[in-house]
Amino acid sequence: MRGAGFATLAGVAEMSVSPYWELTFDAEGDVNPAQRRRLTEQAAGRGITDLVVFAHGWNNDRSIASRMYSRFFAPFPGLVGDGVRLGFAGVVWPSMRFTDEPVPDFEPSVAAGQPPPWFGPVTQRVVGAQFPGRDRAVERIGELLAERPDDAEHPAEFLRLVRHLITPAPGSAAAAFGADTDDERAADVPLMLEQDPRTLFEEFAEVQDPPGLLWDGGKEILRQATYYAMKRRAGVVGERGLGPALGRLAKEAPRTRVHLVGHSFGARLVSFAVKGLPAGVTAVGSVTLLQGAFSHYAFSDRLPHDKDRGGALRGVQRRVRGPVVASYSSHDGALRTFYPLASRMARDSAGLLPGGERWVALGYDGFRAVPGGRRLTLADALDGAFPAKGCVSVDSSAVVCHGGGATGAHNDVCHPELARLVLRAGRVGA
Repeated sequence: MRGAGFATLAGVAEMSVSPYWELTFDAEGDVNPAQRRRLTEQAAGRGITDLVVFAHGWNNDRSIASRMYSRFFAPFPGLVGDGVRLGFAGVVWPSMRFTDEPVPDFEPSVAAGQPPPWFGPVTQRVVGAQFPGRDRAVERIGELLAERPDDAEHPAEFLRLVRHLITPAPGSAAAAFGADTDDERAADVPLMLEQDPRTLFEEFAEVQDPPGLLWDGGKEILRQATYYAMKRRAGVVGERGLGPALGRLAKEAPRTRVHLVGHSFGARLVSFAVKGLPAGVTAVGSVTLLQGAFSHYAFSDRLPHDKDRGGALRGVQRRVRGPVVASYSSHDGALRTFYPLASRMARDSAGLLPGGERWVALGYDGFRAVPGGRRLTLADALDGAFPAKGCVSVDSSAVVCHGGGATGAHNDVCHPELARLVLRAGRVGA
């Protein structure tokens, strides 16, 4: 840090906005106490009226997350009028990004560029760091992906290793945070890993772009299984980490309104942060979820297919002073293709691609089964009347449309229009 909260990032261009703070969390939701103290003290001392807090999604290091924050935040100062003192904060939490997953518009040295072997030493170190104590499993997974044996025995071994890799350690909070709705079976590992190994390999290979060979399916199974583990972790960090940290901020800087923004799993993280707010805290003025990688039923009081059950976040929107906005795009290939495939129950034949209503992500079609929810185009959201409360789905396909391959436009969220959407949701400035 330099000065009073203005960050110079090692190996990264200087942050585009000031004041900027970081909040770093570990996998169990514990926050860096010095960073939390710096934010709460300086937000109060500077008279920050509105603090925009962004949580990243599928990144593997602080550098990539910080570059995204800098780009996303850059338009904000020019979009507000006098009387608004903006502050900015970036959440850094232990997630991951595989070396072949591109980040649109980032320099080749930051995005995948010409990636090393998909599960080579670099990626093995990244995955190993996320799952300490599982080094031998990571090493053997790498061997199988390199050798690609064509028999029935090794896919079964591969699935056993993946299950071992992502099973929460005894005593970990993660196991309780895997479900988005009450009808999802509580499980330490995704239920897809209980299917016939070769059938599962073939299924994931077929949905590659273009369709791949058997072990291309194995590669995607690993990605989606670790994706499931990071999904659980986002809930832990949100409810047990960011939520209480925002409660401390509200106590020390009571005049500061907080506007939460999350991308992909970060959208799940900030949603669970609202759930984890201490009782009576009303500091969150708005929530904007960009390409949220969790169920479109997460906020539902009652599920359409099971009226006795609801979403894991039902009613959470009522803890926000303003609206909870889901920005979604039909160009999001990751949520269109892989989310329903990885999320559906093993015993359920419904939900297979191109997909049914049951296994659809929030970032692909917005909120569903939420009474009173509104649906807007991005143009209407930016220039028309904006709802003051409740769940609002905004079709941002007009700008969230860049990116190729199977992931499509999932990471294409750094647009001035989406910065304006955050400010409109929070009723910040002119």
